Amino acid sequence: MADCLHLLDKPEGWTSHDVVARMRTMLGERRIGHAGTLDPFASGLLLLGEGRATGILGCLGLLPKRYVACARLGVTTDTQDRTGAVLSRTSRLPSSEAVAAALGDFRGALRQRPPLYSAVKVRGERLYEAARRGVEVEREHRPIQVYALELIESDLPDVVLDVTVSRGTYVRTLAHDLGETLGCGAHLTELRRTASGPFHVDAALSCAREGGHGRDDFRARALPPEQAVSFLPRARLASDEAARLRHGQAPAFDPSRVEPSGATWPLPPGALGWPVALVDEDGALVAVAHPVEEQTEALPMRLLRVLADR
Repeated sequence: MADCLHLLDKPEGWTSHDVVARMRTMLGERRIGHAGTLDPFASGLLLLGEGRATGILGCLGLLPKRYVACARLGVTTDTQDRTGAVLSRTSRLPSSEAVAAALGDFRGALRQRPPLYSAVKVRGERLYEAARRGVEVEREHRPIQVYALELIESDLPDVVLDVTVSRGTYVRTLAHDLGETLGCGAHLTELRRTASGPFHVDAALSCAREGGHGRDDFRARALPPEQAVSFLPRARLASDEAARLRHGQAPAFDPSRVEPSGATWPLPPGALGWPVALVDEDGALVAVAHPVEEQTEALPMRLLRVLADR
């Protein structure tokens, strides 16, 4: 069993679960999970943890995500993307200059209402299940952050956007809301995730059955857990501390032992702070944990996941 992170370039038409199932077969490992679901029509970077590295996926899910998104103005759909039924059409379109100007309303801290066709749960039921039954459930707006949003191409009615957003942001809803602001409506026609924090799709491999990469390719390119969380602050444990931690006993130590990471990534709205990577004397990742509270003498830790064997 390998404990590592894989960078996948998800093909269009695959669900994120399809990718996990394919990788389980290819690698011969059942314990595989992913961080940051991509819709089937979307493509691009998907982070997969194998073995005990599935324990770091929650940390990776906090990272901001970057996309190239193509929106078509003048047409709305019930799913807010190209897979849905058309709800309205208009030939009255704004100018490219008006589109660029309207983007200013969609940068920074926003509140977004999840689309009807989404996996968000309301009263125990996923929204897309209710939508398929023809029931429109009341959806609360949720805080999101749009860190960057630029118009990189305009060939009306199509516009191409470069957007970096926080966890929980629906890019298709951004496209829909942009259309509402412009008064013409819009839906998303293409979406490609190009990056998630420090991880870029250029370093990802394809698991497509035809023309894709194989087991040896993924094994050669895989990242060990300690490298995968190099963006986190970390604390180095003495051998006795690491031994106790491997049996689930959370350490408490002087805050000065926590080393800041070289790279700083913004946290999504509502996140309390970045976890701390706890490594042993050899630098191997043992666990990820959250500080419980700041104290002057000791910093007690709440374990999120112990990665080492017990």
